[in-house]
Amino acid sequence: MQEYVSKRIALGLRGENLAAEHLAAAGYRILDRNWRCRQGEIDIIASKGEVVAFVEVKTRSSLAYGHPFEAITPTKLARLRRLAAVWCAENDPHVPVIRIDVIAVLLPSGGTNTIEHLSGVYS
Repeated sequence: MQEYVSKRIALGLRGENLAAEHLAAAGYRILDRNWRCRQGEIDIIASKGEVVAFVEVKTRSSLAYGHPFEAITPTKLARLRRLAAVWCAENDPHVPVIRIDVIAVLLPSGGTNTIEHLSGVYS
């Protein structure tokens, strides 16, 4: 069981690193990673222009349990919106534009890695 958890954590960390690299290559500035408060965690917080994007990263090694985007429920999006408000209150209460993005990272063993970025899934 411990080995499974370690592999899952390593997969998630690898996906988050690739997502951060993807955002940086697209011109975003990474403001925070794995930001936590009592209510939860935001994987990546990045800015581009006057937009601050709060990014949820979902990583899978296969599609056996569905596409990573399928793990994003309305409840999770609402929680991310609440977390974004807390981050803004603590860091910059005058953020002009807040956006929730989701990045899906697929890392199949022996296959080609793919990154998909859905911008503004909840704003």
